[in-house]
Amino acid sequence: MKNDNSALSTRIPTCAALAVAASMLTGCVGQGQYDNLYATNRSLTARNAELTRERDEARTALELLKKSLGSGEGAVAALQRENAELRRLYDQAMASMKDMEQRMSGLSFGDLDPATDQALQELAAKYPDLIKYDSDKGMLRFASDLTFDSGSAVVKPEAKRALAALAEVLKSASALQYEVVIEGHTDTQRISANTAKLHPTNRHLSAHRSIAVINELGAIGVPFGRMMAAGWGEYRPLVPNNSNGNTPQNRRVEIFLARSHATGTPAAASESSSIAPDRSAPPARPIDLTK
Repeated sequence: MKNDNSALSTRIPTCAALAVAASMLTGCVGQGQYDNLYATNRSLTARNAELTRERDEARTALELLKKSLGSGEGAVAALQRENAELRRLYDQAMASMKDMEQRMSGLSFGDLDPATDQALQELAAKYPDLIKYDSDKGMLRFASDLTFDSGSAVVKPEAKRALAALAEVLKSASALQYEVVIEGHTDTQRISANTAKLHPTNRHLSAHRSIAVINELGAIGVPFGRMMAAGWGEYRPLVPNNSNGNTPQNRRVEIFLARSHATGTPAAASESSSIAPDRSAPPARPIDLTK
């Protein structure tokens, strides 16, 4: 009996300890719940890091978009400025064309007085290869190939002599009533690289040749205010151009005498402006197969 009591006394503390342990566990989180909470925390931390990365990427993309929009606005502004400049140049060209049309509308070509007509006929007869005279139009046609070297706006010596004789006619009493219109023409032959340095297009070359003729006449005393230069380039051919563009008949300088119906006396008024501008000639160049 004593032994049973001893065993019982031993079991009682053990059971008490187990009861206390059980009571303690009922007030704490279980291991399964802890594991779930830990996994959830890791998942939320990873998601937060992912969202932070996506936010940073979005901010970077937004900054790039802002910069792109800024450069686009700059390009639009540059295009607007370029368009405004082109419009200004276009308006300027149209104003010049209108001015020329108005001046041309005040001129009457042909029907020259007998003395001037006779003098021009004699001039053409003296230089038959260089000059053709059309009495009905009051026009002298100089062959460009005899007046200038290929691709050049420098007047040749023989043509200088003919223009000097023309200047004397233009300064005569009978011819003082006329204004002088000089028109340059070319064929469609392409402009060479060497020529393009001074005359970028056929239009430039034809206008520069007209100006060269004006300078020759002005140097001999024809008032610059009586003379007008025009350059038609290849756009007013006498005959259809050859397939390669090389068409001598279309390379020419035409000089018209015209009565002005405008008010005032431009010929007399321009005497004071007869000082020639800078007429430094472009450098000579060897003749080649192109202009």
